[in-house]
This record gives sequence, C-alpha cells and structure tokens, in this order.
Amino acid sequence: MAVWLILCAAILLVAYLLGSIPTGYTAAKLLKGIDIREHGSGSTGATNVLRTLGKGPGFLVLVVDTLKGVLAIALVRWSFIAANQNIIPANVNLATWLPWMVALAGIAAILGHSKSIWLGFTGGKSVATSLGVLLAMSWQVGLSTAAVFGLVLAISRIVSLSSIAGAIAVSLLMLVLGQPLPYLLFAIAAGIYVIMRHRSNIQRLLAGTEPKMGQKIPTTEESIESS
Repeated sequence: MAVWLILCAAILLVAYLLGSIPTGYTAAKLLKGIDIREHGSGSTGATNVLRTLGKGPGFLVLVVDTLKGVLAIALVRWSFIAANQNIIPANVNLATWLPWMVALAGIAAILGHSKSIWLGFTGGKSVATSLGVLLAMSWQVGLSTAAVFGLVLAISRIVSLSSIAGAIAVSLLMLVLGQPLPYLLFAIAAGIYVIMRHRSNIQRLLAGTEPKMGQKIPTTEESIESS
C-alpha cells in the first residue's frame, strides 16, 4: 500500500509541476526579453501576453496553458493503466480511485499555474488550465463551459466577467450532465478558486470600472485577465 500511495503522490506532484510551467513568462522573456509581470496587468496569463506581445504569442500561451491541464489528467489515466499489478494493493479499486485522482490532479495543475514554483508562487488566474482539465475530465462539460464563457464575452466584452460566469456554470453543468461526485467537487472547488482569483475584478465590476476587451491597462493596475 505504501508504494501505491507514493505513486499517487508522485502523480500529483508531476501534475502540479506541469501546471507550474511558466508559459507566459517564458514567451515574454524569449520574444522581448521582458518580465511579463512588469507589464500590462502584471499577470503571466494569455490575456496579458496578448495585450503585451500580440495575437500570436497570446494564442500560443493560451493553447499551451490549456494543454497543461489536459496533460495533467492524461498523466493520471496513463499511470493507472500502466501500473504494475504488483504495485496495486488487492483492496484498491481502480475504478473508484481514478475519478478522485483525476480531480486531485486537476486541482494540482490549477494551483501550479496560479502559484508556480518557478515564479515565486505567482502566475495566472488558472482559467485556461482549468479549461484543459475540464476538457480532459469531461469534454461535454469543458465545451459547455467554454460556450458559456464565449456567450458572456460576446455580450459583455469583459473577459473577467466571462471567466466568473464559466466558473459558476461549471458546477451546474457537472450536475446536469451527471458527472461523478469527485468531478462535481472539483468543479465547486475550482470554481470558487477562480472566482477568488478575480476578487479585484469583481470590485471593479461593481464599481463599473472594469476594462472591456481591447482596452489598455495601466501597468500599475492589478491583474484583470483570466487565463
């Protein structure tokens, strides 16, 4: 049992490290030799990269940050398939463990993105990585959440509001689409975490001062993007 628990802990550690890959920071350093945290909104997410470096780098960072979430979940499933029967205790039911490990790995990847060990535990707001986790966890929920985000963005033109709407919708979608309890608990926890990461945005939304998509952000202002 000890070896099995060590394996599970190692999987979660790798999921965190995958999430921690500082995509936006690295792109800014390689392309312009700058620290992205000192420009725009100060976040390492795709939206700030878009505003600072342009559409190409912004799109690339968005894709890679999403893939980090996908790979974290794929790692769990591959590890469970490849696990030697000598490692798996007789009392361990893989069908029961798998959804719980998927949910925990998803949380680990999200924490890694927003609290990267390589950036002094700073990062983005975890929306792109959360989407990747959802797509790998349940593509129906992932696509539906993306649709909610897109609809709110099309109406409001405010990225933070769209991210908050998606964070709220994901738990309802898990229920409606009949996903396992671990996935529902993940959706609740991740949704609350993403909303908490948008505290300053919520204050500006209530004050009517939250910038819309395409508007410039002063470098001294707190982060507002959602990736």
